Amino acid sequence: MYNRNFRCVVGCTLMIMLTLNVQAQRVIESSDQNSKQKIEIKPSRPNIIFFLVDDMGWEDTSVPFWDSTTAQNGKFRTPNMAAFAATAEKFTNAYANSICTPSRVSLMTGMSAGRHRVTNWTMFKDKAVDAKDSLLKAPDWNVNGLSPVPGDSRSVYATPLPEILRQNGYYTIHCGKAHFGAYQTPGADPLNIGFVKNIGGSAAGNPASYLAEADFGYDPDHFNVRADIPNMQQYWGTPTFLTEDLTIEAKKAMDTALALQKSFFLYMAHYAVHLPYNADKRFVQKYLDAGYTKPEAAYLALVEGMDKSLGDLLDYLKEKGLDQNTIVVFMSDNGGFSHAPRQGADNTQNYPLRNGKGSLYEGGIREPMMIKWPGVTLANSVSDQPVIIQDFYPTILSMAGIKNYRTVQKIDGQSMMPYLKNPKKVNNQRELVWNFPNGWVGGAQSQDCSWTCAIRKGNWKLIYFEKYARLELYNLKEDIKEQHDLASARPKLTRKLAKLLTKQLKRQQAQMAIIKSSGEPVLYPDDL
Repeated sequence: MYNRNFRCVVGCTLMIMLTLNVQAQRVIESSDQNSKQKIEIKPSRPNIIFFLVDDMGWEDTSVPFWDSTTAQNGKFRTPNMAAFAATAEKFTNAYANSICTPSRVSLMTGMSAGRHRVTNWTMFKDKAVDAKDSLLKAPDWNVNGLSPVPGDSRSVYATPLPEILRQNGYYTIHCGKAHFGAYQTPGADPLNIGFVKNIGGSAAGNPASYLAEADFGYDPDHFNVRADIPNMQQYWGTPTFLTEDLTIEAKKAMDTALALQKSFFLYMAHYAVHLPYNADKRFVQKYLDAGYTKPEAAYLALVEGMDKSLGDLLDYLKEKGLDQNTIVVFMSDNGGFSHAPRQGADNTQNYPLRNGKGSLYEGGIREPMMIKWPGVTLANSVSDQPVIIQDFYPTILSMAGIKNYRTVQKIDGQSMMPYLKNPKKVNNQRELVWNFPNGWVGGAQSQDCSWTCAIRKGNWKLIYFEKYARLELYNLKEDIKEQHDLASARPKLTRKLAKLLTKQLKRQQAQMAIIKSSGEPVLYPDDL
């Protein structure tokens, strides 16, 4: 219907022909009248690995992202993350959106969720997934997700990040979870948004099963979009685990890039550590022996399996001699899931952060993030600069040395380059904005996981709960747990931030929740 594969094949063939001489590291010989000398031509662009974890909380690692190690850090075994942190720059105030698809679309487009309007997760074409509510309903948000072509209904048309990289000579690899667009829409297929290789990516937001012996949940008699994990059938019936299998395939794809003598962009987007919590037999037993419930032990094993994947990819770079010319980014797409079957009471799993996935409290949006750029970032350094997932769009293009690119969309993300070159630099005037005018269905719900928007500026954060016409104000430097609402005590600051939030929402043409009884949007924050 969209006939994208032909364009991709032709485009890739042309780019190989045009860029081979500048992308390949090879030795050529040139001669003059007096001598013959060897000239080594190095790749003009660095390789880039973007390692994205699904539903990983800020504290779901042995690496502390706070000013001290917490009890939560002590639960997890992530030695490869720890080794990587010793060589990388760690960001302690890194953010995404509270839900997976909005974050992934922001990453691929550089747009805020308010602007691209893919404000909740996607599933089937033209169908919203919002929870029902007695007072509010969601606006007509872009339920079909990202589209690389204009005119698709309820989609955001944008120039995707991998398309620009592909056009500039990169071998672009998608491995793992896509979830950019709804089933049977163009954005559901990573090959349509600029990737030349797709391993495992579709409309699915999580696998039906991580177990290869269960064919990853595939059942020929019952269709399940979550069992659609393309190009992974070779592992069916084997005693392996999806995280491990994707890692093996990612290394094969990088081998292909090397054979083509091209720099690569590997988007290693694991399904882990999202539900279902299938037990990874390589790691789970020690957690069961330690007394954790079966689901919690399986979750801890998922995290450890993800960590091993990171280590395997880093080992691959060293083995191939690529570690000094490869940028590696580690990030999560939203906060950790904080309900059953996770062990413990609801919304305690991300402590000291409040709440979890789906919420605009810190537990739902603050992420573990690290970047290693050989020759640029400082080993074992820390940046406290607030950054957000759409910032990666201009940052990655800057890393790749791509300057004169055009997009059909307005870019909201800001380059992180100043903070990569100087981790001590902090811009307290930066305003980060979130918009979630939706009802979230994600386990046991509480009143603070739906119909919200928020702004952070400096250490201050304001959250607007649209259903209750309530503003909450927190000083994150002094109160990372968001236990002390200062809206009443600091009315002037509350009004100032409400005005800034309203200004940003209007500037982005962001949608607001709809009042059922009147059909009108809820008030903006500064209209309260």
